[in-house]
Amino acid sequence: MRRKRIGLGAALVAGTLSVTGLALAPAAAAVVPQTATINATCGIYGGGEATLTATQDGTSATITVTSAITAPVALSADSIASTLTMVKAGGGTTQFTGTKNPAMAAGDSVTVGPLSGTVASGDSLEANGGSLKMVVLGLTVTCTADGPQSPGPFVFD
Repeated sequence: MRRKRIGLGAALVAGTLSVTGLALAPAAAAVVPQTATINATCGIYGGGEATLTATQDGTSATITVTSAITAPVALSADSIASTLTMVKAGGGTTQFTGTKNPAMAAGDSVTVGPLSGTVASGDSLEANGGSLKMVVLGLTVTCTADGPQSPGPFVFD
């Protein structure tokens, strides 16, 4: 009987320590919302709805943009140099840059990212008022939002 009590007691202590460890573990940094949409204009290249997807790991953040424009020709992976400028709620801007993109066939929606940037806890970033500049095959394409992103700005933890 004593052996069963010791075993049960050890199991309870281990379970309590596990739960306490979970409760005290630091929460992972998160951005809210993780996905937003905007209506964008890209000059002579077209426009329409674009999707922005954000991630965060501490002060490092990435944003991937699936744009409203389509590739006029097949594009190889990592062939588009991109700069996404986001507007900070308190003033100023934050840039996300990179040359990451998947391979695309002619007619595919142009997707760039993940584009990398640095954020601080509490940063609230909005695409409206900023821009996405892409250099594709030597041509510069600049897209701007026609209004605020939905459901709202990215707020980083």
